[in-house]
Amino acid sequence: MSLFTGTASYYRQFRPGIPEDVAVVLHQAVPIRTEGPRRLLDVGTGTGLVAEALLDRFDDIIAIDNDADMLTAAESALRPKIPEGSRLSLVESTAEDFVPPLGWKADLVTICRAFHWLDQAAVLARLDDQVAPDGVVAIFGDSSFWTTTSPWKEAVRDVIKTFLGEERRAGSGTFQHHNRPYSEIMEESLFDQVEEARIPVHRTWTRESILGYLYSTSFAAPHLFGDRLQAFETAVMERLADFSEDDTFPEENEFLIRFGRRSRR
Repeated sequence: MSLFTGTASYYRQFRPGIPEDVAVVLHQAVPIRTEGPRRLLDVGTGTGLVAEALLDRFDDIIAIDNDADMLTAAESALRPKIPEGSRLSLVESTAEDFVPPLGWKADLVTICRAFHWLDQAAVLARLDDQVAPDGVVAIFGDSSFWTTTSPWKEAVRDVIKTFLGEERRAGSGTFQHHNRPYSEIMEESLFDQVEEARIPVHRTWTRESILGYLYSTSFAAPHLFGDRLQAFETAVMERLADFSEDDTFPEENEFLIRFGRRSRR
């Protein structure tokens, strides 16, 4: 069973997309091409949120994910939006197993909200053959509800723990993650010249969108609750009512982007 079984429709509708400010920073980090296509490899694309934000900035995009339902949702959302003359390929594959077409080299690799699921050193090593000599690897994301701190998010997290236990779930198992900064891991790879960019983002949620977001995650996917799903939903709604009279829940978040380039070419 996928870590995200049953979440694709929620993921597409309720996961926050990539802000324009982030798309601009990603775009500006890539070398200018005077000839030939500008190529993007999006790893762990999910429902295609990164590819969607960069559709009009790259001519040739390959987006990979190992979840067929996610790719189906990405196909439905992105295919009608592809600019004329551009190319989009959606490939069902893990990052560890992906092999691009012969001679295909990415100018930019994006790994958004997915690096923690990967064999990080192995993936970075494989990318050496998949990235142009002056290409860039961008590993980035914002903070999830599980890790950010605000009173209403902490209350929601407490409800999840009441139903599923204290440990953060990851599908049928529990979440296992190191505490090493991604920059350190990148510095040990061939993409060892690392720069960071931080882009603040403000969002406003509703009770419906908060529940939808939770159902898009591996730690609160609907199937984890079994026949207690309705009870969980009621409990979340009741707790959130303590924090807002007009069903608005502000969030201050931040995208942290780590750009990796080779020190040798």
